[in-house]
Amino acid sequence: MSLATMSAGVSGTPIGNARTLLVLVIVLSLTAGCADVIGFLVFNGLFTAHITGNLVILAAHIAAGTEAQISKILSVPIFLAMLILTRLLAGCLESLRLDPLRPLLLVQFLLLAGCLVLGVAAGPHIGTNAAIMVVAGMFGVSAMAAQNALVQISLKGAPATAVMTSNLTRFAADVGDMLLGGDPADVAKARDRAARTLPAIVGFAVGCGVGAACEAALGNWSLALPAGLALLALAVAFRIGPATVGTGDTRLGRTGQSGSSRANA
Repeated sequence: MSLATMSAGVSGTPIGNARTLLVLVIVLSLTAGCADVIGFLVFNGLFTAHITGNLVILAAHIAAGTEAQISKILSVPIFLAMLILTRLLAGCLESLRLDPLRPLLLVQFLLLAGCLVLGVAAGPHIGTNAAIMVVAGMFGVSAMAAQNALVQISLKGAPATAVMTSNLTRFAADVGDMLLGGDPADVAKARDRAARTLPAIVGFAVGCGVGAACEAALGNWSLALPAGLALLALAVAFRIGPATVGTGDTRLGRTGQSGSSRANA
C-alpha cells in the first residue's frame, strides 16, 4: 500500500508525516480492539468502544425482565457526555491556536490508566456492580469516546479506529467498485479509500485477538495493554507536524495552509 494514500487530498504533505499518520491510525485501532475485548471480559460484557452493543444488551435485559448491569445503563450517557466534553476541550485548544491532537491523546491515556488502576485495585473476584468496577468501566468508556472524537477532530480523512462496522461496509463497497471497473478515476478513488481503511480494520482485529489472549493470561492486569498502547499513540503523535497550527485541521484528508507549510518531514 502506498503511504501517500494516507494523506489523499493533502497538497505538500511530507512523506514522513504520511508514514507516521499511518502508524498512528494502526496504533489507535489496536488500542480500541484490545480495550473493547478486555473490557468485555473484565467488566462482564461491557463494551467500551462499541456502545451500540451495550444498548442491545440493555434492551435484551429489559425484554427478559432481568436486572441489567449499572455500567451498561451508564455507558451511553457517559459516552455521549465525554464526546461533548472532548469537542469542547478541542475547541478551547483551537481557539488558542494549539493543535488538539496531543492533548486529546493524553486525555485518552490518563483515562485508560485510571481504568487500569481501578481495575487492578478491585481484583478479579469483586462483583461487576461494585462501585469501583463501575467507575473503572466508565473510565474505559470515556477513553474510547475521547478516541472516537479525536479521530474526527484531528485526523481528518482517517477511517474510524474504534468502530469497524462502517469501515467494513466502506471497504467491501470499494472492493466491489474495483472489481466492477468502470471509470478509471472512480476506481482509483475506491482503491485509495480501501487502502486507507484496511489498516484500521486489521489493527482492530489484531487488537481483539491480542487483548483476549492477554486477558486470559493476566486477568485484570491486561488493562495495562490498552493503556500502554495509548501511551505509544501519544509518543507517535509527537512525530507529526507542529504543536501549533493556523487552522486546527492538519491531519488526514485536509491540511491548513499554515499547518502544512510548517509540517515536519
